[in-house]
Order: sequence, then C-alpha cells, then structure tokens
Amino acid sequence: MKNYFFAAFIFLLGVSAFKTKDADLRVIFSKINQDVLQNGKVYETLGEATSTIGHRLTGSTNGKKAEEYAYNLLKKYGFANTQYQPFVVESWSRDTVSLTLVPEKSDNYVDYKVVALAHSPVSSHVTGKIVDCGDGLEEDFEKVKDQVKGKVALFNINIQAEANKSKKNLHRSEKTALAIQYGATGVIIANAVEGGVLLTGTASVTGELIPIPAVCVSVESGKSMRRWIRDEKNILAVIDMRNFSRPINARNVVATLPGTSKKYKNEKIVIGGHLDSWDLATGAMDNGIGSFSILDVARVFKALNLKTKRTIEFTMFMGEEQGLLGSRHMVKKYLETKQLNNVKLMMNLDMVNNTMGFNAGGNDALKAKMDEIGEIMRTVDPEYKNMNRNAAGLHSDNQPFMLRGVSTCSPSGSFPVKAYNCYHANCDRFDLINKDQINNNVRFTAMMLYALANMDELPTKTMTDEETKEFLTKQNLKKELIIGKDWRWEQ
Repeated sequence: MKNYFFAAFIFLLGVSAFKTKDADLRVIFSKINQDVLQNGKVYETLGEATSTIGHRLTGSTNGKKAEEYAYNLLKKYGFANTQYQPFVVESWSRDTVSLTLVPEKSDNYVDYKVVALAHSPVSSHVTGKIVDCGDGLEEDFEKVKDQVKGKVALFNINIQAEANKSKKNLHRSEKTALAIQYGATGVIIANAVEGGVLLTGTASVTGELIPIPAVCVSVESGKSMRRWIRDEKNILAVIDMRNFSRPINARNVVATLPGTSKKYKNEKIVIGGHLDSWDLATGAMDNGIGSFSILDVARVFKALNLKTKRTIEFTMFMGEEQGLLGSRHMVKKYLETKQLNNVKLMMNLDMVNNTMGFNAGGNDALKAKMDEIGEIMRTVDPEYKNMNRNAAGLHSDNQPFMLRGVSTCSPSGSFPVKAYNCYHANCDRFDLINKDQINNNVRFTAMMLYALANMDELPTKTMTDEETKEFLTKQNLKKELIIGKDWRWEQ
C-alpha cells in the first residue's frame, strides 16, 4: 500500500510540474505576443532596407550593404557577440541577353522578352532548333531523347501536363541538369505566372557555371513559341548573352544567445534564413520576409531578456540563391571543428508568411512536441491555427544541415497569390508585405523557438550517415539529390 501511495504521489508531482511548465510558457508567450504587437520592428526594418539598399545580390555592393545592415541591427538589439562568417563565393551577375526566333530560311524573326538564369556562361551565342520537352521531367526528356541532342530545350517551370499531375516537380536547376545530360545546347524555361512575369534564379545544381545558356520567358511567350514550332518545323532559336563571374568575398552574419544550462549549453539551435536576393527587384518576399523576421525574433529575445537552456544562433545566410553557399560553408566549418553534433536543430525561414504552424521536417517526435506547444500558443492567441506538417524538402538553407543528419524544421503559413507570383521576379517589392502577417512570423516563431530551446529533452538527434541515407530515401529525396549532385552515397 505504501508503494501505491508513493507512486501516486510521484505521478501527481509530475502532473503538477507539467502544468507549472505550461503556465510558465503561457506567461512568456504572452510577453512575446505583447512585445511584437506593440513594439515589433520587422515591417519597418524590412521597409527601410528595401528602400535604402534595394536588391541584396551576393557579391554586389548592395549585398555588402545588406550584410552590414543586419550586423549593425543585431548589435543595436544587444548582441555584442555578433560576428561575420566570411567565405569566398563565385559571384555571378547578368549583363546582356536576347532571344530571337526565326524561320530557318526567312527574315521573319521575333524577339522575345527574356532574362538569363544565373550561372549561365559568361559568354554564349547559340543557334538551334527548339525541341519541346514538356514539363522538363526525366520522363519528358526520355520521350525526345533522339531529338534534343544539339538542340535548344523548351520546358515549363511547373507541372502542366495531365500525365504529370501526380508526379513531383523538379527544381529549375535539376531540369537544366537533365537538359545538359541529354545533350541540349541551350535551355528556355517558360514561367507559369500570367501577365508577362519573368523569373530568374540559378540554373546550376552546384553553384558553378553551367556549359549552356539558360533563359526564362513568360508563360505567354512559352505558349507563343509552342504554337510556332508546331505550325512550322524549321524554327531556330538564337540566344545571345554576356554575364560576369568572378570570386568575391561574402559573409554570413551570426548573433549568439548563449545557453544558461550546464547540461544543455553546448547544444545549439540554429535559426537561419537567407539575406541575399536576386537583382530584378528588392527581394521583399524572397527572402526579406524570412530573414528580417529572424532579426526581429532576435530583438524580442533581447528586449524581454529571455533565457534559454540551449544556445541559439540567429543566422543571416548569404549566397543561398547561388546554391546554398552560406549554409554549406557554415556546415563545413562545423564539420571541420567537430561541432556539428552540437547542432540539435536547424529552423529555416525561407519565404515564410503569416505563420500558422510548423513543418517538423520528417521528425515524428518533433511534430508531436510542436503540436503540444502549439496548443499552449493557442491559449495565448486563438488566431494561431497549430496546423503542423511533417515533410523534408530541398533547395533552401536547411538542406546542407539535413544532408549531414541534423534535424530541421520551419514555420509554415501562406502567401496571397499576387505575392507568390512575384517569386524571383521583378515585382518582388515591399508593397507585397502585410504588416500583420509578417508580425505573425515573429511572434509565433519566437514562441516556438523559446519552448524548444528550453525543453528538458529535445526530440532530435544527429543521425549517422546510414540513418541519414535511409531518412532521405524514405522522404523521396534521393532522385533529386542524385540529379543535383548532392547524393553522398553509392547510387
């Protein structure tokens, strides 16, 4: 009987402690909520940066200004230990480009509005017949493999064919890699957004120059080309371009909030997002909305003097758009210093808007904890939906961490269609940003980050190489990683 009462006492003590922790979190969450709603700076700082700096292309003068802006802002918020993390990057920037379609034996040519995709050659002049490669999936290239060699490949940025609707789309760089593999001499990618919108971005899976020119045209131009090559068989595409490429210095910006627990202080959570942007606009959505949300989360932690058991590194990555270069460099440094095992979680904010949940990145235990924390967040503000997902993805700064076995996660929400359509385009400007929605990024991300950084046992671990391989395979990422030359294991 004594054992029964003792066990019951221990159980009730545990329940009481759990409720106390919940109550403590509610208090902190309420303070975070009030601070962001009353004193939030994310909307104002992003607005100032886009108006005074402009685009934030890595390697450019503007890119350097952006690095300094973030560094000085973190210093101003009280992070005396803010540091630059320098690395050398191959800087690519556009000069001139043109695309002309002309019948083989006629002067009836048509010029199309076009932008060069990054890491296209420094100089290129290509003339060749166009081969329609559909949606640019491997199956599409297989259908035309006897035709595309020595020709210019035309394909969609997205999935459009009914036969491909159930298939997973590939990144533009992976589609370009397939075009090169099948022998194409040039690439024309048709955008999916109506209204003459042109999209840029890298066409390289490695961040190095590709051997053939790659350009993007509008969805309307893509349809026009397809009609023409269907009606006339001898249409030539003439692509002329000049670009710049040279090694330059770039810098990640890192501000550290040291952990306070003897047991956990060596454990780290990296919360990062890419500060750089493409040069067609000011990168308000991609990725000002993510990186400047992180800057304001950092402000909240200092303003409220929040303490965490684990160390938090607030990180602004550069070079993401050129091939995840800043995050690759950080992971490389961690490997060299044998500190990667200390990174227990990487939280990535890339094009996050109106946070209403989190993606646990394929970690079931982490998702369960996020569900629990989210219910506490909802008691502070029922506007939070606690809509959590659990799938791993590629092509952002989470990837280098994930490939080395580190658990990753990210906030998730939604964009208005108008804003999403301006991804990598010349309309990605500050007028797309909604103040209330970007504040939701800050307050709900800060709450989740605080709770995770103070858990007694964070449900994450650094996977072994074999465990990582199995995880990536189960997440259906192996094929993309092989195409992208980022698969480290035997095929």
